[in-house]
Amino acid sequence: MTRDRLTDALYGLGWSAVKKMPEPMAARLGRTIADTAWKRRGKGVLRLEANLARVVPDATPERLTELSKAGMRSYMRYWMESFRLPTWSRERVARNVSIHDVHHLTDGLASGRGVILALPHLANWDLAGVWVTRTLGVPFTTVAERLRPESLYDRFVAYRESLGMEVLPHSGGAAFGTLARRLRAGGLVCLVADRDLSASGVEVKYFGETARMPAGPALLAQQTGALLLPVTLWYGEEPEMHGRVHAPVEVPETGTRAEKTSSMTQALADAYATGIAEHPEDWHMLQKLWLADLEERRA
Repeated sequence: MTRDRLTDALYGLGWSAVKKMPEPMAARLGRTIADTAWKRRGKGVLRLEANLARVVPDATPERLTELSKAGMRSYMRYWMESFRLPTWSRERVARNVSIHDVHHLTDGLASGRGVILALPHLANWDLAGVWVTRTLGVPFTTVAERLRPESLYDRFVAYRESLGMEVLPHSGGAAFGTLARRLRAGGLVCLVADRDLSASGVEVKYFGETARMPAGPALLAQQTGALLLPVTLWYGEEPEMHGRVHAPVEVPETGTRAEKTSSMTQALADAYATGIAEHPEDWHMLQKLWLADLEERRA
């Protein structure tokens, strides 16, 4: 309980203190924290390097350490930006975020069929969400994982709702039905969907090995007729961020529901892999992802 309270207090300090700092100071603080964590070679850093070794299989040990250092800086940039996002103006978001091939999204919304954006843990997905709500002027619904303590989860929900997002809890089973209703009404749903450790996850080939990803995006597209669009993000020089809306993942014309879901989820994984391979330093995956690593842990 004491640890939970400490965690909540630290996040609260981040949102209150970092938000008020001059931007250059906040950026320096983020780099210092990232470099300190990287030098300590903790579990998260070692796991990031192990994950990057699959993404960049021909990288030398020196190259992997460079990538993991850059990755930790990118990860802390995400947090520093997220703490400060409520203070960013509509003009600043429009100026600093550039999304390529956004016509896939705008055309889909204009058609009235509903759109699902599915993203991996690349760069700053919260900033991308703010760009959607403030620059495009389109509200959307997303799902958040339950966090401990409950007060910390409440902080994240309040933070994202302040940015114009409708946030549903991942647990409880009601989220899928609500998402489906939003899509049938022609709405937008955004999901970070590149890691699923549940038994309901779909196995995919990811950088040559088997991983498991959520079935939700593909199932929602099948049940509602919504357009399913993969999105990848990457950082430019601070404070720039770029993104790409990939071509739609179509529902296969033949096959069982499970076969269609498998095919569509693999298509998402392939799109994610393209973006991650191009910008591996912006992939914030500090946890075990591939089944081989998870099975090793269970053993």
